[in-house]
Amino acid sequence: MSSEPPPDAAAAVSSSAEDLAGELSAATISKKQLKKDAKKAEKAGKAAQRQQQQQQTQEADADDPFAANYGDVPVEEIQSKTISGRVWTGIGDLDEAAAGRAVLIRGAAQAIRPVSKKMAFVVLRQSMSTVQCVLVASADAGVSTQMVRFATSLSKESIVDVEGVVSLPKEPLKATTQQVEIQVRKIYCINRAIPTLPINLEDASRSEAEFEKAEQAGEKLVRVGQDTRLNFRAIDLRTPANQAIFRIQCQVENKFRDFFLSKNFVGIHSPKLISGSSEGGAAVFKLQYNGQPACLAQSPQLYKQMAICGGFERVFEVGPVFRAENSNTHRHLCEFVGLDAEMEIKEHYFEVCDIIDGLFVAIFKHLNENCKKELETINRQYPFEPLKYLEKTLKLTYEEGIQMLKEAGTEIEPMGDLNTEAEKKLGRLVKEKYGTEFFILYRYPLAVRPFYTMPCYDNPAYSNSFDVFIRGEEIISGAQRIHTPELLTKRATECGIDASTIASYIESFSYGAPPHGGFGVGLERVVMLFCALNNIRKTSLFPRDPQRLVP
Repeated sequence: MSSEPPPDAAAAVSSSAEDLAGELSAATISKKQLKKDAKKAEKAGKAAQRQQQQQQTQEADADDPFAANYGDVPVEEIQSKTISGRVWTGIGDLDEAAAGRAVLIRGAAQAIRPVSKKMAFVVLRQSMSTVQCVLVASADAGVSTQMVRFATSLSKESIVDVEGVVSLPKEPLKATTQQVEIQVRKIYCINRAIPTLPINLEDASRSEAEFEKAEQAGEKLVRVGQDTRLNFRAIDLRTPANQAIFRIQCQVENKFRDFFLSKNFVGIHSPKLISGSSEGGAAVFKLQYNGQPACLAQSPQLYKQMAICGGFERVFEVGPVFRAENSNTHRHLCEFVGLDAEMEIKEHYFEVCDIIDGLFVAIFKHLNENCKKELETINRQYPFEPLKYLEKTLKLTYEEGIQMLKEAGTEIEPMGDLNTEAEKKLGRLVKEKYGTEFFILYRYPLAVRPFYTMPCYDNPAYSNSFDVFIRGEEIISGAQRIHTPELLTKRATECGIDASTIASYIESFSYGAPPHGGFGVGLERVVMLFCALNNIRKTSLFPRDPQRLVP
């Protein structure tokens, strides 16, 4: 017998199963729809609640007798519409002597802390200075609860104007640089920052010690990486350490100019767009200039020398330098600020070394004496020991340096150049033996110097050249230059350079040229090493390296 049910019974079972499936499906759809409808209703309810709250707020604001004392300033009001005659006080100028005085200040909202509906704190920052502003709802002060609410609605880093009275806090303030408070009477937002910033300034300002302390306590802090910092450099530059770094950099550049002007040097500006063949085959950024091969100058070297030939005796330059080397290191950039000098020599290239000695000792003293606030600020995030240097800069021959390394167990090719590790080790040895981290190493092998370097009179295998070091890293290369066209042509050929490609340079020495020498130094590297920072990108405003062209 067949175990299958009769056709009619099978149809009945099938129909019954289909009906049950349909009911289950309908029930499932019904439940899903109910959930969906419930979510819609909840969303609509919240929207209605928000609308009601906004309406109540608007009505309350409309009824606020002090509504004119706060708000967002319309763009048209800050399009150079008028000159009001109002005077803004710098946040850094607010001190105890200003207590009781009414002031108008402008800054970025660094921190916003509501205490209650009637009280809030807003910390404003201007450059490296911060001040705490206090809002307390009071009819006598012209401050309403709506005004307090407006202040707490500001997004961090929004630009804000505050009018108020300077007061002295009962206890010292730990979170601000200024030891006074502003009792707010009026507050206006000039420009709102987006609600969520790509990086948090507090995260970007932390020191390594803070991370270690948090880790020991089982906390995890956000670490802002170097690439992220550079991608959002406009925010990263606002950290106290970065503000201090570039103020130090400005002082170094200014002192460089001032020193050379005091020594009768003439400031010059050499071309940066030059013939594509005039750099002697070096790694350059090549381009086309009206159909001619051209490149960006690697240094003002040749033009400094030609200026000396032009009768200027002593010249200096501050300007951009371009290097196309694929150097992805902590101390190399593809574009940096070059500080260059060239001068006539009367008898010996040590005359150039003496200028360097005076220049850098003057810079170091100036920074230590006049930039204490900036150095302390950098030290809080990036701790470092003050640079050790001598009043009269130490000079060692290259051979003496090699011998020190050899005695310490490091063999160096006598006629080769020092690599990075050897330089650092020599820096440590010099510090231990002579108590200085700033020194000059001179009389390098001729084979490791540029073609225009003058050979030594007593041994042509060596040269009248020098490098200068800070904390075991080279910051300066310099030398006496060849000033006779015959020797210059000979040396260019020996170095594999077609003399015809630099004919105008060589020719300038055939008109009568005095003995001369000079040097070049990178501004960013000086600041990096003086402050013992671990990466040159920290001292370049918008770094350009082999991997970065923006921002």
